[in-house]
Amino acid sequence: MLIFLAVVLLVYGTVNGYIFWRLLQAFSSQPWLKAIFLLSFLVSMLSFPLGRIINSHFQRHFSEKLVSFGAYHLALMIYLLLLLLARDLLRGMVRLGRISPEAVSWLSVKQPAGFIFITAVSLLIIFLGHLNAINPKLKTLDLCIPKEAPAVGELKAVLVSDIHLGVINRSERLSRLVEKINALKPDVVFLAGDIVDEAVSREEEEKMVGCLKAIKAPHGVYACPGNHEYYGGFARNISYLEKAGVQILLDRAVRVGDCLYVIGRKDWTAVRQGETRLSLKEIISRDKVNLSWPVVVLDHQPLYLEEAASAGVDLQLSGHTHAGQLFPLNLINRLVYEKNWGYLRKNQTHFYVSSGSGTWGPPVRTGSHSELVVINLSFGQK
Repeated sequence: MLIFLAVVLLVYGTVNGYIFWRLLQAFSSQPWLKAIFLLSFLVSMLSFPLGRIINSHFQRHFSEKLVSFGAYHLALMIYLLLLLLARDLLRGMVRLGRISPEAVSWLSVKQPAGFIFITAVSLLIIFLGHLNAINPKLKTLDLCIPKEAPAVGELKAVLVSDIHLGVINRSERLSRLVEKINALKPDVVFLAGDIVDEAVSREEEEKMVGCLKAIKAPHGVYACPGNHEYYGGFARNISYLEKAGVQILLDRAVRVGDCLYVIGRKDWTAVRQGETRLSLKEIISRDKVNLSWPVVVLDHQPLYLEEAASAGVDLQLSGHTHAGQLFPLNLINRLVYEKNWGYLRKNQTHFYVSSGSGTWGPPVRTGSHSELVVINLSFGQK
């Protein structure tokens, strides 16, 4: 953990140090502009780490606001870095053409207008990315499972993942999301992990619980934990969901009426913390899952998909990836996972990996969309 924290701080310091250096160069001849930009940048840069430190000890309204404000800096520094590096690359290409970069005014590192323009473009990207993040798109998936469900011929499920409730994604946003869920009139709701991120004030916790209680689904709400439920204090984070009447499945299978079985997996974070994660076949055997019925698996991280494909389950629902969330991280994200977002079929098993309904870190999406997923399940031969 200490090594990870050291690496994060090194990267954070290096990126911001480079931006800071370019800022000083740009305003070297404009003392008053330099003072304004310098102060603004320092406040923005320090808000997130200072807010986190204060909030971890006191959980005050001021520290929560500081974290929320500072979270945008995480996105801002990415796009300031990319645009400043792009300008430096162009400067290098101009030099190869034996032209002085200073002769092209907008390429000069000592031009305030160039830095102001890059900052304005970065802020515009973040603003548009924020609008994209807080307005989840509706994704509809029609799937046929060639098994008979004793009580129904079809079922409407809603998949929600990666809300990351906490200091940044608060009860107001959850309330709007629940309204959208209820407007879809689902039969059952599946929560595929990272619903709760971190501890908040008791008042805010009660609001979140109240919002989750308001979800209307005749066959219930079922959830598996994600990695962030473990990071933020597992017992307390899970208690939010339990108080709201959500069934938390930790390597456990339950029967949903006379419709189907749902299996919820422990997250791989539990294994790294020394817990045992049962295999799907072990859960199916222990909980006497009837594989002639439809079987849905909730597993937060879309890893080792071949396990579900060989276990006789029909549908696995995952999240975790955010489909990259921020450009250009979404390009790397695609290389890490067999399926980082969307639908996949392996053998007779359907998979869907959601990009998530919320965000982690900055409430900004530039590399993917937030989404709510409606899954229209039909049963029997078609």
